[in-house]
Amino acid sequence: MAHQSIADINFLWGQLILEELQRLGVKHVCLAPGSRSSPLTLAAAQQAKLTTHSHFDERGLGFMALGLAKSSQAPVAIITTSGTAVANLYPAVIEAWLTQVPLIVLSGDRPIELIDCGANQAIPQPGIFAQYAKQINLPTADFDFPASALLTSLDQAVSGLTQPLHINCMYREPLYPEKVCALGEQDSVAIQNYLKPLANWLEHSHPFTDYQSSVPGNTPCEASLRRFVHGKGLIVLGTLSPDEDPKQILELAKTIGWPVLVDAQSQLRQHPQVLGHIDQLLHHSPSKKMLQQADRVLVFGGRFVSKRLIQYLAEQSWHTYWQVLAHQQRLDPSHQTKQVWLSSITHFCRAPWHRSSQALWADSLQATNHQLEAIFNDKIDNGEFGEAQTMREIAKYNSGEQQLFIGNSLPIRLYDMYAPLTEKTNNIYTNRGASGIDGLIATAVGVAKGNQLPTSMIIGDISCLHDLNSFALLKQLSSTFVLVIFNNDGGNIFNLLPVPNEQLRSDYYRLSHGCEFGYGAAMFNLAYRQVDELDDFKQVYQEAFEFECASVIEVNVSPNQASDQIAELAQWVKQAL
Repeated sequence: MAHQSIADINFLWGQLILEELQRLGVKHVCLAPGSRSSPLTLAAAQQAKLTTHSHFDERGLGFMALGLAKSSQAPVAIITTSGTAVANLYPAVIEAWLTQVPLIVLSGDRPIELIDCGANQAIPQPGIFAQYAKQINLPTADFDFPASALLTSLDQAVSGLTQPLHINCMYREPLYPEKVCALGEQDSVAIQNYLKPLANWLEHSHPFTDYQSSVPGNTPCEASLRRFVHGKGLIVLGTLSPDEDPKQILELAKTIGWPVLVDAQSQLRQHPQVLGHIDQLLHHSPSKKMLQQADRVLVFGGRFVSKRLIQYLAEQSWHTYWQVLAHQQRLDPSHQTKQVWLSSITHFCRAPWHRSSQALWADSLQATNHQLEAIFNDKIDNGEFGEAQTMREIAKYNSGEQQLFIGNSLPIRLYDMYAPLTEKTNNIYTNRGASGIDGLIATAVGVAKGNQLPTSMIIGDISCLHDLNSFALLKQLSSTFVLVIFNNDGGNIFNLLPVPNEQLRSDYYRLSHGCEFGYGAAMFNLAYRQVDELDDFKQVYQEAFEFECASVIEVNVSPNQASDQIAELAQWVKQAL
């Protein structure tokens, strides 16, 4: 094949791939610079129906794509060049696999004759993501490979996609066509002949193969529902996304008459009608004894933050355990005998439910839940400045009008334990599949870009250091984004672990760094403030919402403040209720 014909078919395959992905629901493409992926990059740049995002760091790029997919509720494509560029996507792909997020990795690759022979930037890329992604390993672009076969392979893999897909694209040089024409408008006779079988497809905007999606809608019969609610039961909410509208479950709970226990990621952690302080209620002996009377449970979702809640669910001898999931997964580390219903929340809540024979059996727990709120108001809100106090202030501010992305380690646990009760609830986003501290800022930026809502992100200092490159992504934002960094000079969460002695904790766990983030913010020209008291934080935080750009607020606290306060509050919960 002539050199220029190779460049033309490379680019044409890139166009066909990007066009079909757009028809299959992809709205955003995230690109990192590189030469081997040029046929894909040039095709993405030409695609008017796709929004493109660029970043120099592939690890951050992958996490930004993850956030975009979460908030836009659509698959997101990622384009990288060959070699370790692809490997840098691994953490984001793992998180997407665990949390059922459709990422589509398009990796440029060397042709087979340049693999394992010392060629530059060439590694074996097929199967690089192991079990964490479906695979399409394309041959080098060639006129002898039918365009229809290329499209049907994409259709089969992407239709109904709920987890990552890796499409490895081998390209021979040259990689750059002499001119870039719209799909179907090339004047090359070879390309026109190649596209003839796609004449009808080029005339419309639908995928080449239209797979009709089937939405899970399995629900129990009325007799089963009657038997299930005949006893003392609980409704427990795990990780649920805002688009699932978990508030519907509150009406179901009213009908049945059972209490609702919620995780930080349920979207209802702060709602006054639920037992939001469940982690601390299980710390309170009388409340725990009452909860131990339950003999049946209805769980929506999974992946809980609170170890006490996880342990409680594992230790109970359940008469009946039902779990409702949108997709088939195994989300129960205690491996309880259960009935799993694959259904949307809406469909399941519309089943013909009946009043429980033991309705309102644990109604007194609601008063205890509000007593806990009064204790937190006194001991945290009116106490010493620190991480829990700042977290509660953020959760109270503008409730219902912003979205929160909460980082792993200590921030998400503080929110789960102490978030205040309020009628208006914020949308909550996390990366709690693998619960890593890498790529958190990039994911939050993706969430903000995906829906353009005002966003607050709460992150620890070690997590921020892991993702400092993503300050460049913050600079790209044109919507309100407030990055709040809890700087306790190391991994404060390790103060909560039974490490044998303080020297080991200091040398191998906390890893004090002595860094501040002002110079990092300045390097990327981001607005920055540092605070060490609540009134200053309130003022600076409110001011940040007046601007449609990213701001950084560094909250400085002592290394032991949060861990000491958690221990003190535990004693108050045990004794004061």
